[in-house]
Amino acid sequence: MSREQDELMRRGIGMTSQRTRERLIQRLYEEGLSNPHVLEAIRRTPRHLFVDEALSHRAYEDTALPIGHNQTISQPYMVARMTELLLAAGPLDKVMEIGTGSGYQTAILAQLVERVFSVERIQGLQDRAKERLSELNLRNVVFRWGDGWEGWSALAPYNGIIVTAAAAEVPQALLDQLAPEGRLVIPVGGGEVQQLMLIIREENGFSHHVLDAVRFVPLLSGPLA
Repeated sequence: MSREQDELMRRGIGMTSQRTRERLIQRLYEEGLSNPHVLEAIRRTPRHLFVDEALSHRAYEDTALPIGHNQTISQPYMVARMTELLLAAGPLDKVMEIGTGSGYQTAILAQLVERVFSVERIQGLQDRAKERLSELNLRNVVFRWGDGWEGWSALAPYNGIIVTAAAAEVPQALLDQLAPEGRLVIPVGGGEVQQLMLIIREENGFSHHVLDAVRFVPLLSGPLA
């Protein structure tokens, strides 16, 4: 990361002190997250830029926060957990994110993988996320306004896919767009509590690993201006 980009990442430290950020990282570590690259990306990313100014004082709490349109910015623990799962087998070249949202998860991914392709159905949210990532000089993200259930088949396959909303069932389109040995991290379930799943494309099909109980907003279909 360049000195200029590092300075952009640290903007606002006077309002959200480095000590506050370090407390968050320590908490994530104590909760079992250990990938140093993921933790460093969380440490240096100014989460307060991804929430409304009225909530900026809560930006480094380990909690989800509202971002409008009945959507939330995921808690840092869940962002780190899903990112660790995605990267557990090694570095990834090409990752699709379903649900740009505030752009916070996108920003974390952009620092850890070569290319990110992010799909969001709510145009207003994605437009603001584009502005934030541009301000942070993260240039390796391509955006699509569209239906997350459909993915982005024109640019498939992807070495990794991460879904930041809960699907009632695993979308077949996303499985189809996963590269051999690719990893899909997705919350699945139609109720208030879902299951975080890791799905790996293997030579003779897919392996499914059921992990944590989680709470996500639902993955809805159809773009919304």
